[in-house]
Amino acid sequence: MHPRFRPAALWRLTRKELRRSWLNYGVLWVGAVLVGLAAVQFANWTDVVLALFLRWIDGRAWLALLITPALTAAGVWMTRRWFIGSEGSGIPQVIGVLHGPPDPSRIRRLFGLRILVGKVGVGLLGMLGGLTLGREGPTVHIGASIMYEMRRFYPRVSLRMERMLLLAGSAAGLSGAFNTPLAGILFAIEELTRSFEVRTNGVLITSIVFSGLVSLALAGNYLYFGQITAPDIFPVAFILPVVIAAVLCGLAGAAFNLALLRQTRWIPAQLLAWRERSPLVWGAGLGLLVALIGIASAGQTWGSGYDQARHLLMNHGEQVSWYYPLVKWLTMVLSYITGLPGGLFSPSLSIGAGFGQWVSQWFGQYPQSALVAICMVGYLAAVTQSPLTSFVIVMEMINGGGLVIPLMATALISSRVANVFTPPLYEALAEQKYFVVGAHSARTAAGAPH
Repeated sequence: MHPRFRPAALWRLTRKELRRSWLNYGVLWVGAVLVGLAAVQFANWTDVVLALFLRWIDGRAWLALLITPALTAAGVWMTRRWFIGSEGSGIPQVIGVLHGPPDPSRIRRLFGLRILVGKVGVGLLGMLGGLTLGREGPTVHIGASIMYEMRRFYPRVSLRMERMLLLAGSAAGLSGAFNTPLAGILFAIEELTRSFEVRTNGVLITSIVFSGLVSLALAGNYLYFGQITAPDIFPVAFILPVVIAAVLCGLAGAAFNLALLRQTRWIPAQLLAWRERSPLVWGAGLGLLVALIGIASAGQTWGSGYDQARHLLMNHGEQVSWYYPLVKWLTMVLSYITGLPGGLFSPSLSIGAGFGQWVSQWFGQYPQSALVAICMVGYLAAVTQSPLTSFVIVMEMINGGGLVIPLMATALISSRVANVFTPPLYEALAEQKYFVVGAHSARTAAGAPH
């Protein structure tokens, strides 16, 4: 018998092939399954904590004046004390590592088990306080951290491999969060790989799909916002509300980006100095403002705004106040500058839905659900300036096949309008805080904005 085909040689060859397959495919796919599990569980927890907060203040709204400031201050303290690097949505951290100068120590500061615990724990604490925070961006950071820990299964890990794991985990996190695998693929290509040259191969794509399948298996084959009612064909005159909605959302999204990126221009210097000296008092003060707005708006601004967006999109007859997108915009700014872990996707979609109600009142001859969906895409595209990802996210969430061209046109126009005034938000935040080696720790210690 030829030595190559002896049982012992065959076993060694098989074991070698299995090990190679495990390292090339298995690690990523197992990580993707874990990301999908985490995405579903985190979504369940966010629903539970918001429901708990609303139950606490039901019939006694004044309790929010105590709960929201206290939990916000506690979250600020925990983030600065133990979980530096977990602040915000987490997408700027991913972009900072993928696009910025190579720095292994920065990757360890921004990803891993410590960040995972902080992202979930402190993020839920902020949502328990009723802050306007979403879960989708944090799920991207959670996915990246889980996949980063999978590096421990490799005998040798290069910086490029770590960045590839982060890319796969981030995209898988978005796929699991929205139950939208195609959006996860586009997110990896359009948002995360703008400056990071990487071949988006089959392993990456299947990792995203695995995460989406886990979400599908555990949460069911659901549409994030439900099936909307919209005609398959719109008249040529529909171009006018599309353009108006796109410009309106583009300007509103640009204003939001500027509010976050240029805080030193609109926050008085005395308050900025106060933030550096007393970050806990600063956090409590922001929480108090969010609570006051929540009470004044009859509770419309609590949480991410998912319910309001869904009601408007499904045209259930439950309208929000005309000022809803304005006050929601304000609580979103206040919640984000606390520095707590929390995302922008769901609040942005909710703000866009509020603007969609405006446009539907101006053009009552068209279905409200169509105009709301258009504005949701427009505002999200203006904030992220990733029109393809924004378009596909909403398309996969509502299954509005007849709106393909209007949604795509709105996303493109809104992102271009916003780009006239401001750069893409996530990329700009990454450049401010995570591109320069060692900048994050120094800025955080100095009380820099998150």
